[in-house]
Amino acid sequence: MKKLLLLVFLFGSFTAFSQGTVTGTVQDADLGGPLPNASVVEVGTSNGTISDFDGNFTLSVSSNRGQVEISYLGYVTRVISFTLSNGSANLGSVSLDADAATLGEVVIVGTGVIDLADDRKTPVAVSTITAQEITTKAAGNVEFTEAMKNTPSVYVANQAGGFGDSQIFLRGFNDSNTAFLLNGQPINSVEDGRMFWSNWAGMADVANAIQIQRGLGSSKLAISSVGGTVNIISKTTDQREGGFVRFLAGNDSYFKGTASYNTGLSDSGWAFSFLVDHWQAHRKYAIGTAGQGQNYLFSVGYKPNDNHAFNFLITGAPQWHDQNFSNSLDTYELYGEKYNGNTGFLEGERYTERRNFYHKPVANLNWDYTISDNADLSTVAYASWGRGGGTGMYGRGSRVRLGINGEIDFDQIVQNNMDIADSNGVGAFSDARIRRSSMNNHNWYGLLSSLNLEAGENWNINAGFDGRLYHGDHFRQVNDLLGLTGLEENGQIFMNEFEANPWSTLFDFAEEGDRIDYDYSEDINYLGGFGQVEYATDRFSIFVQGAFSTQSFQREERFDLANAGKSEKVNKTGYNIKGGASFNITEEHAIFANAGQFSRQPFLDNIFRDVRGSNDLAMPEVDNEEILGLEAGYRFQNSNLRVNVDVYRTEWGNRFISAGGEDNSDPKNSVFYTDRFTDVTQLHQGVEFDFEYRPNYGAWRLRGYGSIGNWKFDGETPFTRQNDDTSEFIITDGMLDLTGTKVGNAPQTSFGAGLSVKLCDGLTVDGDYNIYTDLYGFVSADDVIEAAQMGERYQAERLPAYTLADAGLTYKFTLGGQRLTFRGNVYNLFNEAYINQRDAFGYYLGVGRTYNASLRLNF
Repeated sequence: MKKLLLLVFLFGSFTAFSQGTVTGTVQDADLGGPLPNASVVEVGTSNGTISDFDGNFTLSVSSNRGQVEISYLGYVTRVISFTLSNGSANLGSVSLDADAATLGEVVIVGTGVIDLADDRKTPVAVSTITAQEITTKAAGNVEFTEAMKNTPSVYVANQAGGFGDSQIFLRGFNDSNTAFLLNGQPINSVEDGRMFWSNWAGMADVANAIQIQRGLGSSKLAISSVGGTVNIISKTTDQREGGFVRFLAGNDSYFKGTASYNTGLSDSGWAFSFLVDHWQAHRKYAIGTAGQGQNYLFSVGYKPNDNHAFNFLITGAPQWHDQNFSNSLDTYELYGEKYNGNTGFLEGERYTERRNFYHKPVANLNWDYTISDNADLSTVAYASWGRGGGTGMYGRGSRVRLGINGEIDFDQIVQNNMDIADSNGVGAFSDARIRRSSMNNHNWYGLLSSLNLEAGENWNINAGFDGRLYHGDHFRQVNDLLGLTGLEENGQIFMNEFEANPWSTLFDFAEEGDRIDYDYSEDINYLGGFGQVEYATDRFSIFVQGAFSTQSFQREERFDLANAGKSEKVNKTGYNIKGGASFNITEEHAIFANAGQFSRQPFLDNIFRDVRGSNDLAMPEVDNEEILGLEAGYRFQNSNLRVNVDVYRTEWGNRFISAGGEDNSDPKNSVFYTDRFTDVTQLHQGVEFDFEYRPNYGAWRLRGYGSIGNWKFDGETPFTRQNDDTSEFIITDGMLDLTGTKVGNAPQTSFGAGLSVKLCDGLTVDGDYNIYTDLYGFVSADDVIEAAQMGERYQAERLPAYTLADAGLTYKFTLGGQRLTFRGNVYNLFNEAYINQRDAFGYYLGVGRTYNASLRLNF
């Protein structure tokens, strides 16, 4: 009898446990492909299973109603309710979104050289943008930089300049003072720190994620960024088989086609990934801003065993685009907000003075070596070869404008050239006007290696080195003779024309005898070492990090034969040291504080008195810039809500600033000049926050962010003024007092919010809203002097505040068994007119309402 009762009890328990089955398919929300080995667990039990190779799962459940938790490494966990019908429930396709908080878990190669914030226990001020957000909101006829705008203390300006001409500011510091890394490789210009985003136009399609580390950041490299560090992690060799084809169209005839395919990892350890696309448009927003380009990525990975992994990647984005510059408000009022003073018509076709064209292939080879359970080595060798430049006019012939629309009459310029040409069609520089190209051809090679040791249960030690070799050639060449057969200058006749084309310029550019105006080279060699020690427990962590670097600078003159040769080699050393600590009050609450001191070498362009025309060094010698950074923060995170609050103070001393200007007091002879401020001090301090809320059922997501800053100049600075045409110095010993002057070009106060709502299965709408205020113009030396003469304290012009709203819709569906995704975006939804920056020559207006829509087939 007891045995019978025991059998009945066991049978009843088994029946109670096995009420039925729940089935479904786990997919990537962005790519739509299956997620194998995803974890599926019945909530409240230890009962679970994993998805198969195709993402399918079957789970036996213990009750008719309940919830299952579905999770996958690097993705946001979802909890989904079920109700059995006839003993089963089919959840259909369950899409998981990439999780920005676990970015480090999805980096496949280069884990030791890509400095991610979650590699260190001590927090930093950080925001992460996933591939899903990048591809939906920042692909197509919108700047790649705008993928970063919905984060604290980030401002994107000059989008109306042309495709890829935007600028990005971080805590008020421009992109030349923010470190940008691609898979751990520095990509700022070695010569002046600038970012030319048109060279990286393809990043929206190849970026796997972007991590913005504001302020001190967690980067261990010996690059002392002031604003922070932006890590762009590109797609590498994907170990899952599949691909996609996408067609995208937008306003002003924009079109883009993209195709990508991954072979997946073979049994022998090999995998290949490809991506190609083409885009074009007759303008971006303003008149005369046409553009065209391509993007390519090829990656091959090899994993022979569990200890070694190799990956080779090459990517590039050859492009050309016509440019728009700032104008006075009177000019915009006269000709309209889309006016472009660089453009006109030539023989019935749109033509421009200013075209940018560039091709910069980038290649890197990663080797990840797992030495032991407690030690790993990561190394990357990289190279890039940049070819291209920008066009402008050359010669002292007249710039003819049409009075009706203010555009340039290029046909009349051609006629003028023909009128002054000799019998052979050759025109003299003093009378002719042609289009030239200012070329920047460079080769850049580097090696970066990092060793990581887990020393005991609580200690982590990291050390490595970073070496770079850079050679750049700068010269001008004839692009379009505009009706002439040759241009005569100083007894030499130039007859060869060279296209402003990113593909042909790889191999076809002027040799030394065909170069006009200037011709020089720059060599920069860099070697740095870095190290970090961190001690961390469950309750607190503390770290110390340091880096030391040395750079050599040398210039070679070729154009001025009387002074040809190499300059003196200048060597500069720099360092940074950072430290910090954090304390976990509970599992959900944490606080931290970090401090750092940087001594940053000046850029090469500041080392020389006149970098285009002479080997002479700047006098007095430009010293290192000194930066002191302090920051503290609070973190809260549970399963639904994440909140970050940061305060910061950055003092930047001995800063070098270069700013252009125009003296048009003589209408017949305007003088363009460059002011150089050699000892500027800036103080940036403020508070910033962001939060994100996701309910368990995942139907909607709300996030918000904001920053309030107080950024000012402090003290006196010497300055010089140099004529851009003659290189003569107009002012050699000026002095300015900038104390209390607000720092311009980026809003010191900004707030934003974003909402994403899943209306039904496959259909999601989202929107972002941003407010910008406390935005100031640039600092003019003349205005500072004039205010001082009147006994007043100079203050830069305060620009009007403005708001922007963007909206988007995503619809995922199947057709004939194929997975399709439709995405539509509207930017500046309410078509608000606004000014987003002012420079020495005028104002940059913002971009009005624009739009795009795409259809993507995943396979």
